[in-house]
Amino acid sequence: MILPAIAAGFGVAVIVVAANPFIVRAQDAAPEASAQSAPQPAAGPPPDPAAELTAKRDQTRAELETLSKTISLSSDKVSELQQSIADLEKSTQSIRQALIDSAARRKGLEKQILESEKKLADLGVKQDGIRRSLHERRGLLAEVLAALQRMGRNPPPALLVTPDDALASVRSAILLGAVVPGIRKETDKLAADLASLAALQTASAAAKADLTATMTNGIEEERRMDLLLAENDKLSRSNAADLTAEKKRSEELAGKATSLEGLVASMESEIASVRDAAAAARQAEENRKLMTDEQRAQAKALADSGVPDKNRIAPAYPFGELKAKLEVPVAGDILRQFGDADGTGHEAMGMTVATNPETVVTAPADGLVVFAGAFRSYGQMIILDTGDGYHLVLSGMDTINTRQGKFVFSGEPLAVMGAKRVASATALALETDRPTLYIEFRKDGKPVDSRPWWTAKDTGKARNDS
Repeated sequence: MILPAIAAGFGVAVIVVAANPFIVRAQDAAPEASAQSAPQPAAGPPPDPAAELTAKRDQTRAELETLSKTISLSSDKVSELQQSIADLEKSTQSIRQALIDSAARRKGLEKQILESEKKLADLGVKQDGIRRSLHERRGLLAEVLAALQRMGRNPPPALLVTPDDALASVRSAILLGAVVPGIRKETDKLAADLASLAALQTASAAAKADLTATMTNGIEEERRMDLLLAENDKLSRSNAADLTAEKKRSEELAGKATSLEGLVASMESEIASVRDAAAAARQAEENRKLMTDEQRAQAKALADSGVPDKNRIAPAYPFGELKAKLEVPVAGDILRQFGDADGTGHEAMGMTVATNPETVVTAPADGLVVFAGAFRSYGQMIILDTGDGYHLVLSGMDTINTRQGKFVFSGEPLAVMGAKRVASATALALETDRPTLYIEFRKDGKPVDSRPWWTAKDTGKARNDS
């Protein structure tokens, strides 16, 4: 008796019929026969699963962006964060390590959010599929439910009462024997669909609750990083005037440079902080080459232990030895790899990763910041000198939180992505409006494939997720 009520909840109409259900034409009692004879709306082309999933991900992402705007930290939590920063030792080393730890936590949370987005989108597609199936079968389901309703209101008479009743029972039994299997089949399928839909809705509610908690933790970590960056900025204000002058000079050089090679060369020769830091790093590399085998083994063991020198001014490891050890600097989906078509008839010289808004960008490896600022069609860009003749180029960010001439450690936060994709030469022909980070590795001035350097979990095939 509850099936008609369930059907009404899903927009399926129940047909009201004559009082005696068993003195009707066969098609009135047999749902399968009626469904075949009744005119059905023309079926449209089946949905493209990939396009459907992409659309659902876009919808889920938009809903989550709206949700994120409603999440805020309590005054007690803000005070707790401020106190934790105040309790830190006010030294460059402690603040830098705190920033690296915060960036690692934030990237982990951002990866969780991306995975949750995919899970919610997948659950949404499955729910839509069941609802679409119920909608397409609404005529058949209505007749099944009507038949069940008639059978419940007018059960067949007992066989051993009167001869007339016995004759009616035989006729009913013959008719029921023809239609009940079909009714049972459709009823079981309907019950299974409704159970699956309820389970999917429960799973979606649980996933949304987990995601809300993750997003709250992400906002907390973002606030902590902002406070740490402010403290880090205070520690470097002693030479603020020199930094301002160098920034102005670097902008002039960037405006004159016509290529990345020319930009790097002008920075290393014209900007004092970059020139001095590069010279110190080269000297450190030379000193490392002069080490004995025993000294080199000791230094490698120390670096491998995860506690390299916190005052180092040169990479802890030769860059050529870091293959399969680097993490992609941002949490996101790889859209384009080195060598793929770039949409302009050429091959891509780097990798493009689509991210969520305001995602943190970290240093993939130790390196000297040769340039940090806007450069031609690249937009906001950072160039790291990682030694051994390698330079790493990152572009597409919205806000840069480092400066040229600074030596950064692997995992240190460098920048933050914007809310939308920044128009640039490296993001042409991308079918997405998500923020995109462009990553290019260069060896002796020539682009090289970065894939050998990423850890196994970050070397997935390029996907056109939009």
